[in-house]
Amino acid sequence: MELKRVVVTGIGTINPLGNNISDFWENLSNGKSGIDWIKGFDASEFKTRFACEVKDFDAKEYLDRKEIRKMDRFSQYALVSVAEAIEASGLLSNDSVDKDEIGVIWASGIGGLDTLISEMKSYVEGGFKPRFSPFFIPKMISDIAAGHISMKYGFRGPNFATVSACASSSNALIDAFNYIRLGKANAFVAGGSEAAVNEAGLGGFSSMQAISRNNDEYKSASRPFCATRDGFVMGEGAGALILEEYEHAKKRGANIIAELIGGGMSADAHHVTAPDPNGGGARLVMERVLKDAGIDGHQVDYINVHGTATPIGDVAELIGIQRVFGEHAFELNISSTKSMTGHLLGAAGALESIAAILAIKHNLVPPTINHQEWDENIDKRFNLTLHKAQERKVNYAMSNTFGFGGHNTSVLFKAFEG
Repeated sequence: MELKRVVVTGIGTINPLGNNISDFWENLSNGKSGIDWIKGFDASEFKTRFACEVKDFDAKEYLDRKEIRKMDRFSQYALVSVAEAIEASGLLSNDSVDKDEIGVIWASGIGGLDTLISEMKSYVEGGFKPRFSPFFIPKMISDIAAGHISMKYGFRGPNFATVSACASSSNALIDAFNYIRLGKANAFVAGGSEAAVNEAGLGGFSSMQAISRNNDEYKSASRPFCATRDGFVMGEGAGALILEEYEHAKKRGANIIAELIGGGMSADAHHVTAPDPNGGGARLVMERVLKDAGIDGHQVDYINVHGTATPIGDVAELIGIQRVFGEHAFELNISSTKSMTGHLLGAAGALESIAAILAIKHNLVPPTINHQEWDENIDKRFNLTLHKAQERKVNYAMSNTFGFGGHNTSVLFKAFEG
């Protein structure tokens, strides 16, 4: 069968660099750091005391008080980002749109961790008496954000959550992409949200020695590819994309931002938390996304890499890139926007896909900031887009995301041509 084309007609976000797309892009393209001391709870006793938190967020400005009571922060972030994406897409501006044919695939790597912490604290402090909130389970489960989105807008198409650690929201995009091109729906709200900057999230990642402990230089602690990197910086927020079948979007006169042309998935089959140091899984997933898109590697202009600033992970991904792209690996632009946003875990793929789409839209590659010293294990021929954004024509942009458990995903966007 002939596969249908899939286009992006709306994007929305709330993240450490901005509570909307405009602010996000301005800060991202200008190389601003979203890192600050943690304000959401007392982190003074933790080995890491900084993170990339969402700033100036008051749920009451976006949601009804009754809704807020029933939602963990990760669901609140989801609804905020989706509202912006839907408005930008104009998807609901026409009453003739069939909501039976609009689905929601929404990701979260962890789900309602705030809610779990709160309920467990109440249980212990209450003398272990079973007095749990009736909203406990519905607020905590990872799929509930997808449910809230569908209920708010009346979308009755396929509806579920994807969970693959830090690859979760890229998996959501790939699933929505495949459903649309197979003719299973006309459009999807797809993306992810995360709100794990709390005591359990920080403590858990710290005990694994996965996050930076550079409190002395916290503003520049997210250092992808740098010789002095010592782990990722936790982030939070959401990214939402409206993916739509091309003819459906064209018929309603939608403003098409970009085209999604490929999705790749693979597994490292190597280790619970560490990537294949030889870049095997990374290589395979990029080969698969190129094959799925039907393009040659030399056509890719920009890769928004996973680039978390972990000692092994950064090098392994670049090894994978060189194995796939050969000499072209040194001609394309590479950047890690996690250097500015921190790592949004299950929401990372959606947010970084938005960054890739905006790079296509503006023909501007956002930078990798905080790089101080070249790692001797990284080839100096790579263009890591250090310190400042770089202008270039971006026709094809790739976004890689990898998750604990060895889950690898890659999506490929193209400048739209009617």
